[in-house]
Amino acid sequence: MDINSAKKNMLVAGKALAIFAIVATALVGITFQMTKSKIAENERAFLLKSLHVLVPPDWHDNDIFVDKVDLDSQELNYRDSPVTVYRARKNGTNVAAIFNVSAPDGYSGPIKLLVAISDQAQIIGVRAITHKETPGLGDAIDIEKSDWIKTFDRRTLSDPIEKHWRVKKDGGVFDQLTGATITPRAIVKTTHDTLRYFIENKSLVFAKSRGASNAK
Repeated sequence: MDINSAKKNMLVAGKALAIFAIVATALVGITFQMTKSKIAENERAFLLKSLHVLVPPDWHDNDIFVDKVDLDSQELNYRDSPVTVYRARKNGTNVAAIFNVSAPDGYSGPIKLLVAISDQAQIIGVRAITHKETPGLGDAIDIEKSDWIKTFDRRTLSDPIEKHWRVKKDGGVFDQLTGATITPRAIVKTTHDTLRYFIENKSLVFAKSRGASNAK
């Protein structure tokens, strides 16, 4: 094979590789976008299901996934991220607010929680939606693993009184998990802080406007 033929073959091979790279990149991009959309869709479905576990569909007639507000709050912020609150209403009347908050001081990192509070400032329920707590110990906060998380049902800021919003080891009324005190301690504190924030900022939580709002 002469030099010109070799160069020609190399040029053809180079073009083929370039085309292959372009096509492969395009396919990766398309796959990424499709996967990203699917993940977002699954996350939305899971979150909506979790919201409706706490506030059933027949309790409200609005779209709680759309009727939401992002609040900037020194009391509830974790890493300066706004806290999203989903609002449930029926016939224009406020029914409940569901806070998507983080307990930053879990044993193995932040614990993402949904804290549902009625218009009368009573906790409807709390659910852990994501965490990295130790299997067999801290993961008992999952409703699938135990009923511990239900201990917050129907609690108010006066039931128990302020000094008893702690785990029993710290003089409070809430059970700690066997071998995992840090995890429940973090959830009790965040739930208490969220309830107190709701009471102090109820009008802001249920404000009709959507988008970012500034709280004290």
